[in-house]
Amino acid sequence: LQLSDSVIDRMKEPSSPSGRQHRGSGAVNDEELKKRIAEELALERARRDSEAQKRRLFGRLLERERISSNEHLARVILRERAATEEERQKAQRLARQVEEKERELKKHDAYYKEQLARLEERSAQFYKVTTEQYKKAADEVSARFK
Repeated sequence: LQLSDSVIDRMKEPSSPSGRQHRGSGAVNDEELKKRIAEELALERARRDSEAQKRRLFGRLLERERISSNEHLARVILRERAATEEERQKAQRLARQVEEKERELKKHDAYYKEQLARLEERSAQFYKVTTEQYKKAADEVSARFK
């Protein structure tokens, strides 16, 4: 385990005025020094563990966010594909309806043209008959009053 410079500096400083007084006694200083080193090491480990835990937690949060974003994106893509497919099918239905209407209009057009031709033919026949009858009647009236 590596100690930071600040930890080493703190260990070198006496912790209390009583620590300065006991410099003469090596056993007390060694015990106190060992205790301070152990405390500093524990604090350093706790700080590193805390930072590592924060990094892991942040990594998990980022992973969850990435997964959530990917799921949201997948839902949006599926929704768009469904909407596109629905629009394509609707366009095909409308195209078939337009084609059917065009066929109906052509049938109606042919039917009405045929009816118009019949009416024109009847009208021409009626005109011919009427003209002949008028001429005949006019000839009879002329013949009577001569």
